[in-house]
Amino acid sequence: MKKVLNLAIAFTMVTFFVACNSEENTPTTGNLTVDFTGLEELGSDFVYEGWLIVDGSPVSTGTFTSVSFPQTYTVGIDDLESASTFVLSIEPAVDSDPAPAATKILAGDFSGNSASVTSTGIVGDFSDSWGKYILATPTDADDSNEASGVWFLDNSDAPTVVAGLSLPILTDGWKYEGWVVLNGTPVSTGTFSAVDLADDNAATSPYKGSIGNGPGFPGEDYLTGSAAGVNFPTDLKGATIVISVEPIPDNSTAPFTLKPLAHVVPANAENHTVIDMGAGPQINLSGSVTR
Repeated sequence: MKKVLNLAIAFTMVTFFVACNSEENTPTTGNLTVDFTGLEELGSDFVYEGWLIVDGSPVSTGTFTSVSFPQTYTVGIDDLESASTFVLSIEPAVDSDPAPAATKILAGDFSGNSASVTSTGIVGDFSDSWGKYILATPTDADDSNEASGVWFLDNSDAPTVVAGLSLPILTDGWKYEGWVVLNGTPVSTGTFSAVDLADDNAATSPYKGSIGNGPGFPGEDYLTGSAAGVNFPTDLKGATIVISVEPIPDNSTAPFTLKPLAHVVPANAENHTVIDMGAGPQINLSGSVTR
């Protein structure tokens, strides 16, 4: 009887230790690997931050500044396994808000253990975008410097003038910005949200002339001052015209990586005549996330 009792006690102890060891060996974290293309470094004031969407709520996977991929992060196993979506946002480097910022740049739903992420659904779809512009300087009365201004409008059916850009409405946290590349340096024409309204700096441009703000469309006259080592007025023939998509707020004086439209002004371009833009060098960002 004593031997049977001892065996029963021993069996119970073995079962207890096996159960404990099983619990101790259950992983509490897992790896999340991200691999993105097209991202650029943000500078010292902002970072990228990944998020898992778990039961509709965001869970941070960590921040990063390097755009060398792939990168791997350690995440709580329950959140990792339960996540339905991955989102990448741009956040202030010093950030007291635990929630994602409005500036979300990549997103995609998990299918099994991986997710294909893209900027198309979270920023905008630029696949059907197009642009037109003219060379003109409507903010002064001098007809000799018309090649020193660029305006994103279509006057081919004058006197009717319509928007020269067809671009999707951006999600929160983003704005468009026009650029002229002079001597390899981009110089802004101003930021804007609507293609049929003046841009944000129409009244405060440091380069415009003295007789008004120009037409109610995005654009810029480079008539006074200088930029990129060029004294104004100048001749924009041969310069590159770019439309970019910028995060708001934005601490960079250069175009962001998303550039849906671009065009080199022809050497024989005629003033006040519509010129067609082409697709830009980066209309979409993409990548993959694996758990």
